[in-house]
Amino acid sequence: MAKDEKDIEGEEGGGGKKKLIIIIAVVVLLLGGGAAAFFLMGGEEPAEGEQAAEAEAPAEEAVPEGDPIYLEMKPKFVVNLPPGGPAKMLQIAVTVYTRQQPVADFITENDPMLRHHLNNLFESQQAADLLTLEGKQKLQQDVKALLAQKMEDMEQAGEIKDVYFTEFVLQ
Repeated sequence: MAKDEKDIEGEEGGGGKKKLIIIIAVVVLLLGGGAAAFFLMGGEEPAEGEQAAEAEAPAEEAVPEGDPIYLEMKPKFVVNLPPGGPAKMLQIAVTVYTRQQPVADFITENDPMLRHHLNNLFESQQAADLLTLEGKQKLQQDVKALLAQKMEDMEQAGEIKDVYFTEFVLQ
């Protein structure tokens, strides 16, 4: 009978160890599976800046392109140039090219503000630079960059395709 009791106690002790080993194995498998899922699913949340960039990207793509829109900024710009150059005054007609109606609307609605910044840009030009083709092309790119920057500052989606000088007179 004593032998039967030892067998029963031995089986219970061994069965307890087996249960403990099985529980530990299950916990390790669950933790390992959770860690694998965490790494496979991307791991971490994007930072606030990344979320903002992801949110802005679709907004820029959402502006549909249509037929070409040429928007002449009227009246022409007439500015005094810095003293000491071969010319004292610049008269320039600016036409903006886009394919997105919201961009054309933005330029029309914000004409006074845009004209102010363009006048400041034109007045800062050296007449000697504007006598060369490279100088005119640089000014053209500066105008395009200025308009694009103002659109970005005011969170306006869309793109200015190009800027044209339809009249360019130095006196």
